Formats: sequence, structure tokens, C-alpha cells
Amino acid sequence: MSLRVFVLAGEPSGDRLGGALMAGLKQLSPGVQFDGVGGTLMAEQGLTSLFPMDELSVMGLAEVLPKYRHLKRRIRETAEAVIESKPDVLITIDSPDFSLRVARLVKERSNIRTVHYVAPSVWAWRPKRAQKMAEVIDHVLALLPFEPPYMEAAGMDCDFVGHPVVAEPQATDAEIAAFRSEFSLNGAPFVLALPGSRRSEVSRLAPEFGKALLKFCARHPDYRIVVPAAGPVAGFVQDALQNWPGGTVLVDPNKYDAASAKAHKRAAFASASLALAASGTVSLELAAARTPMVIAYKFQWLTWQIMKRMALIDTVTLVNLVSDTRVVPECLGPDCTPENISARLEALAENPSDQMDAMELTMARLGQGGEAPGLRAARAVLSRLPAG
Repeated sequence: MSLRVFVLAGEPSGDRLGGALMAGLKQLSPGVQFDGVGGTLMAEQGLTSLFPMDELSVMGLAEVLPKYRHLKRRIRETAEAVIESKPDVLITIDSPDFSLRVARLVKERSNIRTVHYVAPSVWAWRPKRAQKMAEVIDHVLALLPFEPPYMEAAGMDCDFVGHPVVAEPQATDAEIAAFRSEFSLNGAPFVLALPGSRRSEVSRLAPEFGKALLKFCARHPDYRIVVPAAGPVAGFVQDALQNWPGGTVLVDPNKYDAASAKAHKRAAFASASLALAASGTVSLELAAARTPMVIAYKFQWLTWQIMKRMALIDTVTLVNLVSDTRVVPECLGPDCTPENISARLEALAENPSDQMDAMELTMARLGQGGEAPGLRAARAVLSRLPAG
């Protein structure tokens, strides 16, 4: 009898994880059948989505409230579909506000095994989330190597399966040459500037980044600035660059086909001399490309006050955390000023190699050079299923 898996993703990052996991399950368990909710990458692996995944891709209170009743209905519908399909395992991928509500309804009415892919960052803040999650989740697939003990302490099985960044392709010499030619960069050194992928982030960070880069370029006139924008906010980013240094290059993915846009982004990351980036998983993308970085982030006042009091860690940068170093400089909250940022960039320009060992160690600890994370995740799921 073939394995039956119900898999649920609610946003593009989850669709990527889900697609790779499904490919791994098909390799290890031929004939596996899938039900669930996902996007295009999961559809490529054989999933017919219960409803369009983008219905779940809402962020923030203002966006969620108008759709609250609809989302509640989708939660109930999804849980009903899980119970009706009687899968061997329910795999929920990130999107905890949706995923864990579905899992709770399923657990109330069945003993279906539940797996959640992506551990909550209880090591950073709100540690009690793990105990609450353990009420409805049996097994967690973790992206970071230090996460399993936190999940196991709360009563769940947990396996570190590797971070998807280690499976992403890196730029070729030909892609780098084509990128430099396309944007008339020639042999110029450049700072990669990444002021966020959401309008709220760009509106807070772009002015500070611009002023900092003006100061930096005044001392280093040979440097250019390159900004690879996220597609949905590219127009907004372009407007935000009005007061940035002359010759700043905007890489707008909307002007290229998908393959070319991805190649340009890879090449920008790989050929930059330095990077100035908002905090987040982008630090791992930069580490994979071996690009030294400064991380900066400006929070709303209230958010910063809450974070200061609730944070359990002294750095937000994943490279620092995974490598157990503090070599990536940060300008956070009230320290996110043009003066501080430009000073950190100056120091980094003088000693860019200081971060190399930490970036190498980070990638090794995240699974680079080993089995692909999707296959490791599939193996972990299968290894813990009850016999029979």
C-alpha cells in the first residue's frame, strides 16, 4: 500500500521547501500520493492544491482582518480534507498561524501523525511557543543545527535537515560577466544594498542606507552601488533611490524573464565587494556567495522596546548565530544611523576577509556539501513513521 501524505504550505518560501520535500519523498517512497495546499513548485511534484495557496499569503493585522472569516473557513475546510483523506502523515510547512490551527483541529478528531517543517525561533524570543506547538505537533524538521534540543525539550521529535540556502545554485563566471556587462559595471567594486523586500522595510531603511552610502562613497569614489530589488516592491525601491549616490544601479527583476532575473541576482551577490542588508535570511544568501556584510535594521519604536525586553539573544544575524561568532557587524534600532552604518562599512572595506571563516563555517553547519535538504527532510519524515 502506497504512502499517502497531506502537505500544506501557505507562502512561496514554504512552496519551495514543500517542492523539494515532495521530490525527496518520491525518490525514497515511489508511488507516494499527495493531497494538500501549495504553489507552483509543489504542483510540479504532483500536488493538486485544494485551493490557491496565495489566499493564505497575507501579512500583518491590516491585511488579515478583512479576510479573517474567509481564512477561518479555509482552516476548517483544510482540516476536514485532512481527516477525510486519512493520510499517513500531515506535513505543515511554516505559516504557523494557519498550519498549527489546522493541525489542532486534526488532532482533536484523529490520531494522524503531524510534522511541522521549520522550527519556531524560540531560541530568540517567546520560548513558550514550543510547548504550545507540542500540543498538536509530533515531529519538527529544523533548518538550523542548534534547534532540535529546544523542540525535544518541549516533547516533540526533531531532526535538523539542513537549510535550503545550501542547495541554491551560485553564479557562474559567465553569469557574472553578463551581469557586469548588462549594467555597465566593468571592473568597478560595488556595495550590494538590500533595504528589504516589503514596502514598510524599504520606507524605513532606504533613507538611512542612502545617507550612509553617500558618506561611504565620498571616501571611496571608485565604488558603485547595486540594488537588486524584490519584484513586488521594485517600483517603490526605484522612487526611494532618488537621493542615493549618483550611478546607483537598480536591478529590477520585472524587466527580465524569470531565469535571467535569477541569474542577475546570483551574479550581483557573488561579485559584490561588500553588502549592506536588512536583517533576515538574506545574511545566509550573502554567506553562501561569500560576500562580507553589514546588517542594519530600523524598527518601529514600540517594536524595538518590546524586542529589547523579550529577546533571548545578543545578535539577530544568522551567520553570527550559526557560526557562534559575532563577526558580522549590526546597526539595529537606535544604532541604525547613517554615521554608524558608514563607519561599519568603512571598517569592513579595510578588512573584508575577517568574515570569510565564519561564512564558510556557517555553510558547512547548514549542510553544504552533504545530502540535499529536501531529501534529508524526506528521510527524516519516513524514519519516524510508525511501522506498519
